[in-house]
Amino acid sequence: QEQLVESGGGLVQPGGSLILSCAASGFISNEYAIGWFRQAPGKEREGISCINVGEGSTYYEDFVKGRFTISRDNTKDTVYLQMNSLTPEDTAVYSCAAETGVLAGCRLHGTYDYWGQGTQVTVSS
Repeated sequence: QEQLVESGGGLVQPGGSLILSCAASGFISNEYAIGWFRQAPGKEREGISCINVGEGSTYYEDFVKGRFTISRDNTKDTVYLQMNSLTPEDTAVYSCAAETGVLAGCRLHGTYDYWGQGTQVTVSS
């Protein structure tokens, strides 16, 4: 059974950094993409970045370009989101999700059938 588990959230000061992890299990092949999403209180969920687990191509929304980096370690079946220069506006619940059947590339508006439980990121002094 496919499963995603996030970790790495917490409290960080403005300007600080965090690394989120998304550990995947139960996926038969590497033909899938992982997307990172976030939802702040009172706001709609928004996509941040995605990566094709098989061939490694990535995509970032403009508001995180230059601050966030997505990567994967297929030996550990884990996708990471390195977040730098965090601001209070980055405070949200961050979730990873999987879109299967993706041979190449990734898209944040795809059909993400599998979701993790989410991890809270709070940026505050």
